[in-house]
Amino acid sequence: MARGLGKGLDALIQHSGDEVQDIDIQSCRPNPYQPRKTFHTDSIEELKNSIKEYGIIQPITVRKSIKGYEIVVGERRFRAAKEAGLNTIPAVVKQLDDDKMMEIALLENLQREDLTPIEEAQAYANLIEELKLTQDELSKRLGKSRSHIANMVRLLSLPDQVVAYINNGELSMGHGRALLGLKKKEYLLPLVQRIRKEKWNVRQVEKAIVEMNEKPAKPKPKAKKDIFIQERESALRDVLGTAVHIHKGKRKGKIEIEFYNDDDLNRIIEYLDK
Repeated sequence: MARGLGKGLDALIQHSGDEVQDIDIQSCRPNPYQPRKTFHTDSIEELKNSIKEYGIIQPITVRKSIKGYEIVVGERRFRAAKEAGLNTIPAVVKQLDDDKMMEIALLENLQREDLTPIEEAQAYANLIEELKLTQDELSKRLGKSRSHIANMVRLLSLPDQVVAYINNGELSMGHGRALLGLKKKEYLLPLVQRIRKEKWNVRQVEKAIVEMNEKPAKPKPKAKKDIFIQERESALRDVLGTAVHIHKGKRKGKIEIEFYNDDDLNRIIEYLDK
């Protein structure tokens, strides 16, 4: 059992002394709070062959529902047992509320390290929302550091396409965390495509992001002034003997007349007073 996960599954489920029953496999359905969305075919096939030869060594854990049973722990064994053609499956029936179902499902997968980074992040986010917990409260409940939970949940703020790449393994959690530091979000997806194409490691991504964040933004090209405005500016410059700028807006405009000292200002005012 992995260390540092709160009190662990044993304390939450309390299996010792529980009665094991053989229940109809068709009456079972997956845990609606199961954080793991992907079950690898090869892994199920391997477990199916083991079940055919040795049977199910460890019973699954279920809770009674309106129609049959919901699996609390052991969905992989349940899937393999169905593949093996079993009609019944050994199970321990527990009385658990939805909150405890969610917590146990996450703990089981975390201890077995079966979750993708995105599945883990989504599980944390679901627990925080459904159980009305703060990240600090959840960290104490699960025995995970608050910073770990915060960093994982932040991955969900990435664009859906990037989240999908992390979930299927094309990008790592390290890639995702580095991408969160990019200030100019419009460069994110083009950068991700380059990372995938050129197989960048996390260090390369971090270096590129530092350079992109430090690079000054390109100045926007100035809109070309209307030829009529340019002619009027030139005429006023000739008359006043100084730089003149005319700014024309949609509803109003303004004229800027430059001067270089008090004498120059007085000269311009005297001319305008004529």
